[in-house]
Amino acid sequence: MKLGVLRTPGRDIIPMSKKVIKKLSDLGIDVSIEKPVEPVEWEPVLFGGDNVYEERTSILESSDILLSTGYQEIETKSQYWIGEFQPFRDAEVAEKLKSKSITGLSLDMIPRISRAQAMDVLSSMASIAGYKAVLKAADLLPLYFPMMITAAGSVRPAKVLVIGAGVAGLQAIATGKRLGAVIEAFDTRSAVKEEVESLGGKFVEVAGAKDEASSGGYAVEQSEDYKKKQQEILAAKAKDADVIITTAQLRGRPAPNIVTAEIVEAMKSGSVVIDLASSTGGNCEFTEDNKTIVKHGVTILGNSYLADTMPSTASELYANNVMNFLELIIKEGKVELDMEDEIIKSARIS
Repeated sequence: MKLGVLRTPGRDIIPMSKKVIKKLSDLGIDVSIEKPVEPVEWEPVLFGGDNVYEERTSILESSDILLSTGYQEIETKSQYWIGEFQPFRDAEVAEKLKSKSITGLSLDMIPRISRAQAMDVLSSMASIAGYKAVLKAADLLPLYFPMMITAAGSVRPAKVLVIGAGVAGLQAIATGKRLGAVIEAFDTRSAVKEEVESLGGKFVEVAGAKDEASSGGYAVEQSEDYKKKQQEILAAKAKDADVIITTAQLRGRPAPNIVTAEIVEAMKSGSVVIDLASSTGGNCEFTEDNKTIVKHGVTILGNSYLADTMPSTASELYANNVMNFLELIIKEGKVELDMEDEIIKSARIS
């Protein structure tokens, strides 16, 4: 059996690693990775050399399974394709795969249950994004993050407000705390309060949130009355914040507009907003995806793919997630899809 790894235009992550290539070899699976247009410095260390590279046309012609980080228009003889197809965002992707007689297995559709944690690429990438969001903020902010006591005087610590305390938000809290900032965090899910506080953050509570256990770990749409109370409390917090990091997503729907134009206008000049929900519209009203802009003296960076800025680590973690998923679906050298299994049933979209 052959697994072919395709590069996704616009993404730097290659979902494979030397360790996983060895594990797949032990299962009787050969791996080929699409050859880069130009050499990439970090890849030989991750993959173990040039012998894994192959031309795209050959991979499409000879692979039994394709693997990529996202969908792209191709012609292939492969029967299976594993990737992040985002069917909520691209309603036609399932039909596109069916029309090519490809069984599509979408990693972003894997349920967020305990048994599937080792396969959860969204959480792996979100953890890196939350870490990098804080570093980006520290780079853009014209202030120290930690409190500094010097011969020239004392410097107060930066104040960071994290909106959304999922995987990315919690990593942002932990990283910001390690850098010495004062951290506050807001989430509609009251269950995360303990996690926020365990990382050294102060949890901002807004009473009356709807918190559905069936949301798969995502936030859910709130009532208009709740949104009004939320805006009032967050507006007061934002005025005092030096950095706001937003991570709030609604599964299959545009990201909620939380940091309104009025909130940005009331923020201190020189403040920074890092919006990790930019690819689905953003949590900040002014966010532009994959751009850094300045509004009312506030720098706003929109980027949902900050994990790509650490491609070696991201690729290695992604590869581990893929390996765990492959071990679930490959039995005795063949792909077997048990549609009674909740993970496989959720991941299969065509």
